[in-house]
Amino acid sequence: MDEHKKDQLNNLRHSCAHLLAAAVMELWPKAKRTIGPAIEHGFYFDFDFGETKISENDFPKIETKMRELLPAWNSFERLVLNKNEATKQYSNNQYKQELIQEFSVKGETLTFYKSGNYSDLCRGGHVEHPNQDLKHFKLLSIAGAYWRGSEKNKMLTRIYGTCFETKEKLEKYLWQIEEAKKRDHRKLAQELDLIVFSDLVGSGLPLYTPKGAILRNAVYNFSRELNQKIGYGETALPSVNRAELFKVSGHYDKYKADMFTVHSHYSDEEFFLKPMNCPQHCVVYASQPRSYRDLPVRLSDFSVLYRDERPGEIHGLLRSRAFTQDDGHCFCREDQIEEEFSRVLGVVDEALKIYGFEYWIRLSLHDPKHQEKYLGNNEVWKRAEAKLKSLVTKKNLPYREAVGEAAIYGPKLDFMVQDSLGREWQLSTIQLDMIMPARFGLTYTDADGTQKTPFMIHRAIIGSERFIAILIEHFGGKFPLWLSPVQVVLVPIADRHHEAAIRVQKELQAAGIRVELDSRAESMQNKIRALALQKVPFIGIMGDKEIAAQPPSISIRGRDNKSHVLTVTEFITQLRNDIETKIQS
Repeated sequence: MDEHKKDQLNNLRHSCAHLLAAAVMELWPKAKRTIGPAIEHGFYFDFDFGETKISENDFPKIETKMRELLPAWNSFERLVLNKNEATKQYSNNQYKQELIQEFSVKGETLTFYKSGNYSDLCRGGHVEHPNQDLKHFKLLSIAGAYWRGSEKNKMLTRIYGTCFETKEKLEKYLWQIEEAKKRDHRKLAQELDLIVFSDLVGSGLPLYTPKGAILRNAVYNFSRELNQKIGYGETALPSVNRAELFKVSGHYDKYKADMFTVHSHYSDEEFFLKPMNCPQHCVVYASQPRSYRDLPVRLSDFSVLYRDERPGEIHGLLRSRAFTQDDGHCFCREDQIEEEFSRVLGVVDEALKIYGFEYWIRLSLHDPKHQEKYLGNNEVWKRAEAKLKSLVTKKNLPYREAVGEAAIYGPKLDFMVQDSLGREWQLSTIQLDMIMPARFGLTYTDADGTQKTPFMIHRAIIGSERFIAILIEHFGGKFPLWLSPVQVVLVPIADRHHEAAIRVQKELQAAGIRVELDSRAESMQNKIRALALQKVPFIGIMGDKEIAAQPPSISIRGRDNKSHVLTVTEFITQLRNDIETKIQS
């Protein structure tokens, strides 16, 4: 979405937040309103309802009141008040008075916007004709939220909603929400016995079951294959590091609040659980002298990383405190940058196509107005960004620039994918870093005998473990054969078929197929129904007819409920082909 359309949509949603607040104040006049911004997929408004409790059951009457008020909302009128006038407007609302004190600290006037009989302290950003534009809205959920995000302040009631330009877009979004609830990776992970989330272990610390570990390993082993294809050697790095490592890298100053501290019983040294691998890879590079002939040096790693996320922001694998990513770093000469980017671009494209994702590229740049957020000076950033722009232009890659989305040490290419529900995610990334190698004093001896600083490329092929959450939701648990924890379940029709089914199970296992035997004392119908809920790719039914065939056969039932008969050899050949080619079965 271009910036103009994004601004229009934000204005639409912020306007709808005003309408929500107006309706709430009509229904609950004693409520105290606070703020109501537009957010990524809609808007919210925070209220202090005092002793009154409201719930999502109140949404129909709030929406009805919003529609009753709307015809009188012809426009938004801008009003300018001084501090005293503004304070009188909110004599019984300490939240607005706090904002007024803050906004008028230098004596400036304050802006209010009025539509219908409702006005509110606001800096602006509205639609011109609210009674025409605010027709397609829906209240979505209710939650608690501390005033100004501080746990020291009072808990308010936050009402979330959304608004779109057309009925069709609203209905599509509401469908996405309902479908996303069905596909929620936390729900499916429990139903499919993939991942356990436990308060006893700790919030944001996922536990993979044997089936979940098969899925996880399949994803990372594929990344390992791609790493080997482009020459990355895998390292094994410790999770605990001295603070000095992150002081050199710059993460200590910029990232310390997001890192877990570790205490030793025998040392006063400051330790942290590592939130990223790049500082350690710099140490590996620095462990021996390097010549220009040794470059590029390509290192990868799959160790667990830790970040101290706020409890309210943790969301399954999408935002966890412990995760793995298919991390990698390349140290190279300037004349090697283009070739190294091409290598990584190639395997990223291959991976995303295998997983079935369309993508576009975001060129993430730093915000020069907030240089304090980044390491290095503006000149280094200009040079790195110019280099990256030149690369994507030369390769004729379609991209969109995003100021402020760069990493703290360099600009990057982010691969933005769309899943089966039309939701957008940032997955793969390639970053160009001219800062960290210099901070670690990394060098190589060039052809002329001088010491040069290498460039550093940070890259992840599919990104962090949140990719597994996205995969679960993207496929709705119906994974392609090569990813499925259980690929085949054999079901003997009667006890007398059990021994033959075991023989076939051993043949499939010998061929590398993940196969289970369902010998429960249940009816065939109940077994088929249960296995369908487990989203098993293939069910192999074995009875008198199949066993008597020469050679012995299996009645195969796929997830499409279609059945066909194959010999055991034919079935193995089909399975091996589907697994090796990683087709979207």
